[in-house]
Amino acid sequence: MRRASMTPTRSFRPVMIGSCVLAFVMVLAPLAAIIWVSFFANKIISFPPTGYTLDWYKAAWDIPRFRDGFLTSLQLAVVATGISLLVGVPASVVLARGRFPGREAIQSLLLAPLIVPGIVAGAAFYMFLIEVEVSTGIQVAMTFTGLAIAHSLIALPWTVRLVTASLLGVDPQLREAALTMGARPLTAFFRVTWPVIKPGVVAGALFSFVVSFVDLEKSLFLVGPGTTTLPIVIVNYLEWSVDPTIAAVATVQIALIAAGLIVTDRYFKLARAF
Repeated sequence: MRRASMTPTRSFRPVMIGSCVLAFVMVLAPLAAIIWVSFFANKIISFPPTGYTLDWYKAAWDIPRFRDGFLTSLQLAVVATGISLLVGVPASVVLARGRFPGREAIQSLLLAPLIVPGIVAGAAFYMFLIEVEVSTGIQVAMTFTGLAIAHSLIALPWTVRLVTASLLGVDPQLREAALTMGARPLTAFFRVTWPVIKPGVVAGALFSFVVSFVDLEKSLFLVGPGTTTLPIVIVNYLEWSVDPTIAAVATVQIALIAAGLIVTDRYFKLARAF
């Protein structure tokens, strides 16, 4: 009976391995193709390449809109990460430790941007900023401030999710013991809670940075004159030209995202957040 129960598992093992390999190929093959094309010497993309060069990376940096878009996306990601940490870490501590009416509703509200489609959220946020501008006379839409607020909303759910997951591994009795021994609440947090949730905070910051840096949907509705993010620059460039320059820009973006995810997984196993 034991051999009979093990036989189906063994028989399906090649199928499962083949499915995993196929999934990895489907995910990684397009990325590998983009990286490969970024080194082509051909001005017009064609196979096989006539040679290889690094000139497209220099050419991409020499184009002002790519350089400005990269710097804008970088600034937005840093600001959004900072705001998400300032709001998300205290909110996670309160939600994980507190027991009060409306706790589940607040938690669902903080995680809502993960559920709402990006295009829908971008359109809704744009209309909200227009209403604010009409009511107060202060322009927020199509400004860096509006973009920063929107990107903070993108980053906040990941900070809350990762920090909350870290807090689940903290024994509440440790904090209570510190308070019993005379420690102040703030001292108990930094001496007891912080060392345990620090990996989750670092992972939340890195993941928030990545999510903000690659956002396209919300940024499409909120960019204004002189404020364009890198993903939007890439889309606009593809409307008029397809050459290895765009592949070089995409390769740099892929490298930054991969580095961020690798470092994030080093501090916090991302499988725990999904």
